[in-house]
Amino acid sequence: MTELDRLVNACLLGGYTGAEPPSWVHSALEHGLAGVTLFPSNLDGGRQAVVRHTRALRRTAPDALIALDEEGGDVTRLDYESGSAYPGNLALGEIDDLALTAEVAAAIAAELKACGVNLNLAPSIDVNSDPDNPIIGVRSFGARPDLVAAHGAAFIESMQDGGVSVCAKHFPGHGATVTDPHHALPIVDVSAETFRARELAPFVSAIKAGVHAMMTAHVVYPALDPDNPATLSRRLLHDLVREELGYNGVLLSSAIAIEAGQGNPDIGAVAVRAFQAGSDLLLLGPDGPDLTATIRASVTEAVRAGTLSLETLETAAARVSTLRTLAAPRALGLEAARRALRVDGPVELTAPATVVELRAGGNALGEAHWSLADRLTALGAASSTLLVGEGDPVALPSSGPVVLVVRDAYRTPWQADWVAAALAARPDTIVVAVGLPDDVTPQVKASIRTYGAGAVNLEAAAERLSGRDLGGES
Repeated sequence: MTELDRLVNACLLGGYTGAEPPSWVHSALEHGLAGVTLFPSNLDGGRQAVVRHTRALRRTAPDALIALDEEGGDVTRLDYESGSAYPGNLALGEIDDLALTAEVAAAIAAELKACGVNLNLAPSIDVNSDPDNPIIGVRSFGARPDLVAAHGAAFIESMQDGGVSVCAKHFPGHGATVTDPHHALPIVDVSAETFRARELAPFVSAIKAGVHAMMTAHVVYPALDPDNPATLSRRLLHDLVREELGYNGVLLSSAIAIEAGQGNPDIGAVAVRAFQAGSDLLLLGPDGPDLTATIRASVTEAVRAGTLSLETLETAAARVSTLRTLAAPRALGLEAARRALRVDGPVELTAPATVVELRAGGNALGEAHWSLADRLTALGAASSTLLVGEGDPVALPSSGPVVLVVRDAYRTPWQADWVAAALAARPDTIVVAVGLPDDVTPQVKASIRTYGAGAVNLEAAAERLSGRDLGGES
């Protein structure tokens, strides 16, 4: 895969069907794919299914964008099988308590983080000005622009303060449409003055609130651009959003397949037009590897032909990269864990290692759930693993790197004896102490002390051993 292919991948938000990520998704993530969206077809099993997907995806790309639609109310993914635990935007707008809206957003953010999701395709900040609207309705905070703007900003600020990036939608506004864009192209025939006073106000407020991303809509506003829906309109995405409003966050296209089904059957050409208009990240839907390959080929050809500038694509990829940093799961915790590491001697592996983990019973607080072997195996940095319990013999390979992981062995006689015997047999063993640092004795020639067995502590140790940055590019 070429560097240009990777650059295109960096601007694609893929999708798939089924109960687990297929092999092509892992391969695409390894080659720069920005991330994936989880759809209802992935959610058989509720929240446990979400966790299963996010864990599998993050083993391949720890900083991938993993997105879903968790608006609360009628549109939920975490509670797709049972119904949302939150009342939804229209109810919150009716209550009109900004503090309550912020509390709900914070609660949803905490649940998303716990499930491994870092990008919420919400809230809908459309002004529901037409009661016949078939697609927004109760998803909106209401019919008043000022109310929608205020609650949208409160939701955005609270959720992002909670560590989950927000993608406000559907720019430039879907609330006055009477057509479902999945079936026909909606047209909102209002004056530019009405648009600015009504539809635009909540998005201006969202930008002021620091929203990380905004989703574009397949809607035509003839007063603004009579020839193109917003997703493909440079007048709207570049001239209005970038130049006039000064927004520099990510513009995420609504599902490209929708636009392709409305008189634009060449989905690759639609993708090129979306980038030309000003989109940074394309939402692909659960359509599999052929779609990503088609779009990548079309965009690559457009760049080579000069109809899409490389600079445009590079700028889009840079914005997406910034979003991945902002949305990085446990970014603060991982950075703290990195800073806590203490390293002595040569610890970077020169080849896949035999990873030995000494296990003892927990204390009154229970046993910490840890495994450095799992992380090194996922990185291809472990040739074999061995879990050692009391009474197991000391049996280490005569060649190849050995990583010995211990947790408070200094106060467990059998473990202390096992470590001493292992070091006598293989003095070049790398000791990783994931408890108190007393496990690093004078006999140890190379060591990493993590000062804890939390997931981020082990990720930081795996980084140092493998020479890979799990929080960014590898």
